[in-house]
Amino acid sequence: MSTSTASQPKNHKKYRRDKPWDNDEIDHWKNIPWDDEKDKLPGGRLLEESSFATLFPKYRENYLRQVWPVVTKALDAKKIACELNLIEGSMSVRTTSKTSDPFIILKARDLLKLLARSIPVAQAVKILNDDWVCDIVKIGGLVRNKERFVKRRQRLVGHEGSTLKALELVTGCFILVQGNTVSIMGESYKGLKQARQVVIDCMNNVHPIYHIKRLMIMKELAKDEKLKDEDWTRFLPKFAKKNVPRRKPTKTNKKDKAYTPFPPAQTPRKVDMQLETGEYFATEEQRKAQKLAVKKQEAKQKSMQKRKEREKEEERAPKKAKRDKVDGKEESTNQRDVDVLSFKEKMKKCRSAGSPKARKVSDFIH
Repeated sequence: MSTSTASQPKNHKKYRRDKPWDNDEIDHWKNIPWDDEKDKLPGGRLLEESSFATLFPKYRENYLRQVWPVVTKALDAKKIACELNLIEGSMSVRTTSKTSDPFIILKARDLLKLLARSIPVAQAVKILNDDWVCDIVKIGGLVRNKERFVKRRQRLVGHEGSTLKALELVTGCFILVQGNTVSIMGESYKGLKQARQVVIDCMNNVHPIYHIKRLMIMKELAKDEKLKDEDWTRFLPKFAKKNVPRRKPTKTNKKDKAYTPFPPAQTPRKVDMQLETGEYFATEEQRKAQKLAVKKQEAKQKSMQKRKEREKEEERAPKKAKRDKVDGKEESTNQRDVDVLSFKEKMKKCRSAGSPKARKVSDFIH
């Protein structure tokens, strides 16, 4: 008897009755929007008031003040009351007696979060539709080093936002990187999950381009009817981690000093040096006089040194005067000087001799 019971599997659904929604034709994941006419709450209204509040940074104050009428109009259509408090720096939403959709208050809360994280109002208002979902990824605590955090965040954005744009096209989501958070909006939870994984892996030093390549291949495979329900492992790329060996700093051969159990001698302080010279006990006037005497002594030594250098230069023999060569013979400048008296006598003789035509050039040259 025991062997027969052991071989038969247990029927866990023995006492379970069939439910009306146990039908394969019903899509349990389909998002059915709320209809005020068909869908009605018991009692016709919500029993309690629900409210949510969100703080916003100071730099968003001017923008929120400008676009708040648009936000109020969108929430009034869903019968949700809203309030902007500029003194406290907060936004709040709450249900009213006319609110019929019990889930719309959570959508309104997400709207406030997106507005606080610098999402434009035209994009943020879409979250009130049942088709849209959002997620805010906190990346501030994933990297400790501030410089490394900024580099990896910039890696997620890419050059002129190219990486972020490619990620948006692949996942079908709207992504905005702002400060320590990444806001994601999409029309499917699948794209939302993919975008979140890429963001977290990027902050953990995995480049987004690897995920983008993988997602592009998966997107193309999903279009194929034959391969849609098969395993895609053989088609997806495998990126192996490469540990690049870094150069170790070269160790300089330091000579081993002899071991001594005693610590090195303490360097003397300024006060200790003054005590040794006796300057510590001198008055301020005496210290000034001593400093002046030291300066005079140094100046005297410098002047003596310069004087000795001058005397050495004077003791050296004077340099010989240069001689010019005229007709292959060296003549000093003194021999070349013109004799004025002899020149005058020659001029007198020339005048007495007669006409200037009879004169020769050799008469004027000594």
